[in-house]
Amino acid sequence: MLYNINAQIMESLRPVHVMARMTRQFLYQPTNPLNYSWTYRTMRASMELVERITDFYEEPAWGLDSTEIDGREVAISYEVIQSKPYCNLLHFKREKAGLLQPKVLMIAPMSGHFATLLRGTVNEFLPDHEVYITDWKNARDVPMADGTFHFDDYVDYLIDFLQTLGPDVHVMAVCQPCVPALVAAALMAMHNDPCLPASMTLMGGPIDVRINPTGVNDYASGKDLEWFEDNVIMRVPRGFAGRGQLVYPGFIQLSGFMSMNWDTHMSKHFKFFTDLVKGDGESAEGHRLFYNEYLAVMDMPAHYYLDTIRKVFLEQALPKGEMEHRGHPVDLTAITDMSIMTIEGELDDITGRGQTACALDICSGIPADRKRHLEAEGVGHYGIFNGRRFREMIAPQIKEFMAAAPVSGHESKIALPAVVAAPAEPKKAAVSPPEPVSALVKPGQPAAPAPRKRSSRATKGAASTPATDKDTPS
Repeated sequence: MLYNINAQIMESLRPVHVMARMTRQFLYQPTNPLNYSWTYRTMRASMELVERITDFYEEPAWGLDSTEIDGREVAISYEVIQSKPYCNLLHFKREKAGLLQPKVLMIAPMSGHFATLLRGTVNEFLPDHEVYITDWKNARDVPMADGTFHFDDYVDYLIDFLQTLGPDVHVMAVCQPCVPALVAAALMAMHNDPCLPASMTLMGGPIDVRINPTGVNDYASGKDLEWFEDNVIMRVPRGFAGRGQLVYPGFIQLSGFMSMNWDTHMSKHFKFFTDLVKGDGESAEGHRLFYNEYLAVMDMPAHYYLDTIRKVFLEQALPKGEMEHRGHPVDLTAITDMSIMTIEGELDDITGRGQTACALDICSGIPADRKRHLEAEGVGHYGIFNGRRFREMIAPQIKEFMAAAPVSGHESKIALPAVVAAPAEPKKAAVSPPEPVSALVKPGQPAAPAPRKRSSRATKGAASTPATDKDTPS
């Protein structure tokens, strides 16, 4: 019912939105001598604010049509390498022959926003890397005939994508996918898969939410699973391709995001209004671009959302060594031939300090000289992967780390010091996780077929080598 109410409210606001837009456009007449007066600027600013507040934000365009390589502009085309019911493997193909540069798979979070949230991350790596990204689909647009989507399916997707891309891929997982990315790497290592990533960079991910819990962690772990099923899981109504699908609606997720920093969002909109009145077009455009992305949300598959709540926040299965994939235990210590880097933001209020860095200790089979940790000073959650500090401080270190990772049995020539941060002592979990309701539990499935086997990179003679903003992006 809430899904329908939200849709009806947005539909009822459409005339207000159209009226505000038309009024704003009418008030801007280049030949009008009062066009740049304080009164007209104030009226136009008021109308634009109403227009934006009543708008319904769809998936933004990537807008990455070119990049600069060796001082020359190179065109970019979007190529779907592999299409699955809930995700496309998207390649940003650079139209220049003879480029032999490292492959990077960016795992975008399936947490309410579209993959375009990582536009700035992709753009920073385009000049010197072959970039691929997981482009998750809006669950409301996936027909029921395509089946449901669980945490184990997420892991299977990642393994399949990595096998499609082949060996020597570098993985960047941003926030929520850090957990399934580690599980996928462990399963591939357990089966000696030749497509095990050369390196994995985990950025602000909730590996162990018992360490320095944040408001998000408290919200997720402070309720039992039945509460989430009863209060935030809904069926997609008619009018969408995924009619009947059980989803966690994007508008509920957005409400949670906004309520965490309500004062900040209010002050930014007041600043937007004053920038428009003052005629500060550059600042106003920055606000538009950020909120066009921030306010565009997608529905998540209910089964995946509930699996994540249970496994990551209630059971803390990964750091406890209790994680399973299709009924089989996952052994993170099996990962021995992959470099790993963790990145955290000093001011991150979504993923607490130490929650990601603990992966370095959990993956005990990886040599210390192939581990690295970076804590970005003065950076919030979004600043970890976007904005000025990301471009100037974080991205260069990630690229350096990737260049140092051994690939294809050959030792890297770049030596970096290993910097491993000792995470804080984890707290005991305060909540005992309940079993999921049978209506939302995926029927038992046979174990996934083992990936192709091979001898690890280490057995081929590869020596271990050293590899060593606040929330709004600038």
